[in-house]
Amino acid sequence: MSAPTADVAVIGGSGFYSFLSDVTEHEVETPYGAPSAPVAIGTVAGRTVAFLPRHGKQHEHPPHGIPFRANLWALASLGVRQVLAPSAVGGLRDEVAPRDLVVPDQLVDRTHRRTSSYVDGPGATHVPFADPYCARLGSALAERDGVSAGGTLVVIEGPRFSTRAESQHYAAQGWNLIGMTAAPEAMLAREMQLCYQTIALVTDMDAGVPGGAAVSQAEVFAVFKENLERVKDVIVETIGDLPDPAGCSCATWADGIDLTYDVPAPR
Repeated sequence: MSAPTADVAVIGGSGFYSFLSDVTEHEVETPYGAPSAPVAIGTVAGRTVAFLPRHGKQHEHPPHGIPFRANLWALASLGVRQVLAPSAVGGLRDEVAPRDLVVPDQLVDRTHRRTSSYVDGPGATHVPFADPYCARLGSALAERDGVSAGGTLVVIEGPRFSTRAESQHYAAQGWNLIGMTAAPEAMLAREMQLCYQTIALVTDMDAGVPGGAAVSQAEVFAVFKENLERVKDVIVETIGDLPDPAGCSCATWADGIDLTYDVPAPR
């Protein structure tokens, strides 16, 4: 059975399956191996939406082992043009607090073992990334109740959490959020000419923050689960009111450029 096309995708945790209706799963082959899981396609707010659990159905892919290139290529091949990416993050500064929902507008990449581009040569394609997120998607998400806009997300390699000294260093740079998955996800989305936006749920204050305790996986998972319905509601409302992606600079940056990698045509 061929997969239907979907112009919107959500990349998130497996708990998001329940927000889709009429779900079918589709195995997608890519030049970069298998995605994290079969892509689920269903309907949300009258739109056909693709869902992909970035860590896999059983959380089998650690942050540094996620098949990021396969994931974004698979979504693009299904016709996706806009990607909403919920993620659990830590807080670094007192302008955020646990259980806040934040739409960051900047990203700092501190990963070091991940392949962050489809550009493998020969030749090079230089991709504009001064503004790593889609302003249109960010504005649409920030219009929801309880969602704040702006901030810088620093992405660390993982799977370990930061030392206190590392956390204090990141905070001293003025960065206010810390996570493990937005890079290279955001970079690859840009290369695939997709609109992409993280929506970050602050699950804890990082270890180096005054009063911050040592972060544990159990704490992060518990707070994310506790707030899962809030995140779903925001995403469903946003999908029902998404801006038209036509003409967005997330895609038009490649106009007139001979890319040195293939962008898949929708199936």
